[in-house]
Amino acid sequence: MSQFFQIHPDNPQARLIKQAVDMVREGAVIVYPTDSAYALGCHVGDKKALEQICRIRRVDTRHNFTLVCRDLSEIATYAKVDNSVYRSLKAHTPGAYTFILQATSEVPRRLMHPKRRTIGIRVPDNRIAQALLAELGEPLMSSTLILAGDDLPMTDAEDIRERLENQVDLIIDGGNCGFEPTTVIDMSDKLPVLIRLGKGDPTPFATD
Repeated sequence: MSQFFQIHPDNPQARLIKQAVDMVREGAVIVYPTDSAYALGCHVGDKKALEQICRIRRVDTRHNFTLVCRDLSEIATYAKVDNSVYRSLKAHTPGAYTFILQATSEVPRRLMHPKRRTIGIRVPDNRIAQALLAELGEPLMSSTLILAGDDLPMTDAEDIRERLENQVDLIIDGGNCGFEPTTVIDMSDKLPVLIRLGKGDPTPFATD
């Protein structure tokens, strides 16, 4: 049975944040709030936890995971960005976007797109997520919490608890954070390409 933490959305309790991060380091799969929906997260290098998320989502290991980062200083470690892309990212992070970028050698191969060697990167505008990332000191490997057969992400922590309490190690209740997933922008080539329309405004990335 999973643990259940109620964490204040504006003033996250440091004690609970530390406990959650300790669990991640020990291999836990957690449910946590972001600025666009609840997400599943685990330690970047944990293959077992990755496979657990795949089972929950009913996707295979070729599913495109996202590295959720605290800020742009972490992005440079995991993705290749030139000056113009960096300026664009800086103008729109933190926010409800996932950016597809060329991966660096620091990204585990199982997280990359198998052919294009790209990775999804995002910086959430959510205080609980930011507190987790600050305490962890590295990105979380994440996937939006959309269960098989559902069209939208889960938004209520009690509902999540009812459906997943035997499949995850920790559920963080940070209140309702909406049901729209991120807007996904592919910036791995010369021009940005809208892959998925979500909460983030796509207008700044329009090219026509």
